[in-house]
Amino acid sequence: MGTLADGTPVERYVLSSDVLEVAVLTYGGVVQALHAPDREGRRDDVVLGFDELQRYQQASPYFGALIGRYANRIADGRFDLNGRTYQLPVNNGPNCLHGGTEGFDKKVWDAQALDGAAGVRLSLTSPDGDQGFPGRLDVTVTYRLDGDSLRIDYEARNAEPDGGLETVVNLTNHSYFNLAGEGSGSVGAQELQVRAGRYLPVSPTSIPLGAPVPVEGTPFDFRTPAAIGERWREGDEQLARGSGYDHNFVLDGAADGAPEHEGLPLAAVVHDPASGRVLEVFTDQPGVQVYSGNQLTGTLRGKSGRLYRQGDALCLETQHWPDSPNHPDYPSTVLAPQQTFRTSTVWRFTTR
Repeated sequence: MGTLADGTPVERYVLSSDVLEVAVLTYGGVVQALHAPDREGRRDDVVLGFDELQRYQQASPYFGALIGRYANRIADGRFDLNGRTYQLPVNNGPNCLHGGTEGFDKKVWDAQALDGAAGVRLSLTSPDGDQGFPGRLDVTVTYRLDGDSLRIDYEARNAEPDGGLETVVNLTNHSYFNLAGEGSGSVGAQELQVRAGRYLPVSPTSIPLGAPVPVEGTPFDFRTPAAIGERWREGDEQLARGSGYDHNFVLDGAADGAPEHEGLPLAAVVHDPASGRVLEVFTDQPGVQVYSGNQLTGTLRGKSGRLYRQGDALCLETQHWPDSPNHPDYPSTVLAPQQTFRTSTVWRFTTR
């Protein structure tokens, strides 16, 4: 793919099956391309991104990247753990976003192709104090392609000795999907379903206000499929702040009768009526951040040569809830020494 300014080489791994083709960069663990067929069998690239490595370094809003140590926001870039306050970089208004100014999305990962499978295993060591986070963290992320599905397995081990520092961990992938094809314009007419009866309202700086609230009767009710853009311009105060969605949906998980794939419950479904493409997202995580590309301002030119504008993509970031280190009542993201955090997400592509 190229080299960084300091001469560090960046590799591009291409994974292929009879249905999909996926390109992964060692820079940021980026899913740089994902070609999926429409109902006529024609393949298109359905993720936003760049052709040039330097664009990812200079201008990327996390296109396709692995996010850590902590996906989403931490209020004021600060949290307390075991009687000690940790200060992180502030890079999103008053808050820390996606692990800070030099998060996992800006690291070059070690890579190893999987034997006998279409896959690549990426690894990274985050030392104690990296971006202000405590404790050494050894991270492995595996992309594995099988037929119509791409599986992402995350592992993060707190490598501190027994009795050492605890840390907090929240990992995800930040791909921007457009099932009509990258650069094809707004995803507003594409249909979204999210298996979530609650969501987290946020402050003007996108920090959760407190406990989850029901989606019923709000523009956040996607329990049955609805066009993504049907309500994103409504007068709801939560949407007015960003002219779209950027919220954590509290997943129902493995509820009675929940569809599963590879042992993971269904979280969300996106359908593009024009092409027939369907994306199903399966995960064991407690939340998914639904983000409708609100900050795409027409200044970034993508792989197609077209400018990306507000609403031109949808992100479905499977993860723990934002700002969990400052909310003891949220699912915990604390990782003790010698413990390993594991999670998996599957993207399955079909047509109808």
